[in-house]
Amino acid sequence: MSTSESGSGYVNDGQEYKRDQNYLTDRITADGSSGWPVEPDRYRLVVARACPWANRATIVRRLLGLEPVISMGICGPTHDERSWTFDLDPDGRDPVLGYERLQEAFLARDPEYSRGITVPAMVDVPTKAVVTNDFKQMTLDFSTEWTAYHRDGAPDLYPEPLRDEMDQLIDKVFTEVNNGVYRCGFAGSQRAYDRAYQRLWTALDWLEDRLADQRYLMGDTITEADVRLFTTLARFDPVYHGHFKCNRQKLSEMPVLWAYARDLFQTPGFGDTTDFPQIKEHYYVVHADINPTQVIPLGPDTSNWLTPHHREELGGSPFGDGTPPGPVAAGEEVDPAHGAGGIGHRRTVRPVAARS
Repeated sequence: MSTSESGSGYVNDGQEYKRDQNYLTDRITADGSSGWPVEPDRYRLVVARACPWANRATIVRRLLGLEPVISMGICGPTHDERSWTFDLDPDGRDPVLGYERLQEAFLARDPEYSRGITVPAMVDVPTKAVVTNDFKQMTLDFSTEWTAYHRDGAPDLYPEPLRDEMDQLIDKVFTEVNNGVYRCGFAGSQRAYDRAYQRLWTALDWLEDRLADQRYLMGDTITEADVRLFTTLARFDPVYHGHFKCNRQKLSEMPVLWAYARDLFQTPGFGDTTDFPQIKEHYYVVHADINPTQVIPLGPDTSNWLTPHHREELGGSPFGDGTPPGPVAAGEEVDPAHGAGGIGHRRTVRPVAARS
């Protein structure tokens, strides 16, 4: 089907999937040279728990202890052709911005804005306008520009001596894995799918080898690289294996990557920001061109995320000389029933309009 025929507009007939990466690339900087100075209580991070890019931002914010200085608004797991919406809030409006739709923050920045309305987004609370939705740079800036507000014991997620190697690694992980699953799921032809499938599994096999003898991607402690890989792995068996046809194996059938993913999931900041029902609801409902019935599967059983991983035998420590973050901020907790071993999916699903 062509985009116009398929309804939700993710698959282009006969073509490979190409992600639109035309973001608002303003940065919030410590010295304010960008025009957007680091300032406590000025910015609101808007996320959706379903989205892997937004999940990165919630993890990094929590690991660094930025909750007291950057507030967070949470959109629901589904959206229509216009925008993510704040339907999880009691009156359907973000309590700080007053918006029903994230689109309103983009239009406050530019009334003629016609690009994608994406999460995560950093919104300037005084003007209620989006500053940036550049998810790749956003979390790096949390690590490097917001250092004055990091919690005591916060990890160095972007250590300067490792940056050259890490930049290459995270670029490969994004291209081949984070975005690779989408190239499979939104392939518009058998040829495009076959090529995407081979690329994805070549990369996953490479990661399986890399992690066989070291606990984390860059060595003995967690870094930004692990955050970026984790959010794809957390969605692999619930969504990507079946819905996106990435089905050579389940993650739970890859011994090294599965143990690595469980190690991270059981680390504060990772599993406690992961909402499996919202993840499934987003993909299976919003992607109506590849799941026209919008039926959400009850499986898989996620209780296995809490089984022993034995990765500590490789040495290292997730936070190095630092400490884990404290309890999840009040009002930001994932429903316990939505975590490992919880309910299959949310009990009520609202119809979602097709994308134009």
